[in-house]
Amino acid sequence: MNEKIIKLEGVSIDQLDHNVLDNINLEIEKGEFVYLIGDTGSGKTSLVKALYAEIQVSAGNIKMSNFNLKTITKNEIPMLRRKIGIVFQDFLLLPDRSIKKNLEFVLESTGWTKKEKINNKINEVLESVHLDNVKDKMPYQLSGGEQQRAAIARALLNSPEIILADEPTGNLDPKKSQKIVDLLKEINQTGTTILMATHDYTIIKNNPKRIVRCNNKKIDEIGIDQL
Repeated sequence: MNEKIIKLEGVSIDQLDHNVLDNINLEIEKGEFVYLIGDTGSGKTSLVKALYAEIQVSAGNIKMSNFNLKTITKNEIPMLRRKIGIVFQDFLLLPDRSIKKNLEFVLESTGWTKKEKINNKINEVLESVHLDNVKDKMPYQLSGGEQQRAAIARALLNSPEIILADEPTGNLDPKKSQKIVDLLKEINQTGTTILMATHDYTIIKNNPKRIVRCNNKKIDEIGIDQL
């Protein structure tokens, strides 16, 4: 039986006293690639935030990797987030420093101290996202697609078991969007679980994977023919 790396049981989420998801259940196996879809306001982003313990659920329980989010303490949240790589629509690179310095900042803030190990890790992740020639450039010197690849490199720094990608192609044209999905598929083939929230149905149709949908406060699984 395959390991369930993400498991939601009876989860309800409220935002500003408004119930956005009610009594939902979901299981994702280790190594799966799953799309999360739903209309604006359907709870997609709230669900992603709950998965990395940015917001608390109002009922039910979430298990992420080996962490129980119902009982997780503030001190354990940084340990959870080392197991999770998070990629946003807005690349959120620090604009005042080079790509290498952006990545150094993340490693040093998560406890890495040895310069040689830091440099080796940065080279490794930049190579894995096909950006080995830009580490000394500033974010503004990169295209949108390159900035998103740098953001994915940042998400890979602590060798996460899970990548949560919240609309990672939202600011990109179709060609660059496909390159980002190709990259996420490559990462998925190494065994990393991917949950990608998206409203881009063209991407899903061109790259079919399992689809779960936030709809009417519930979550259901749909086929590609239902898009």
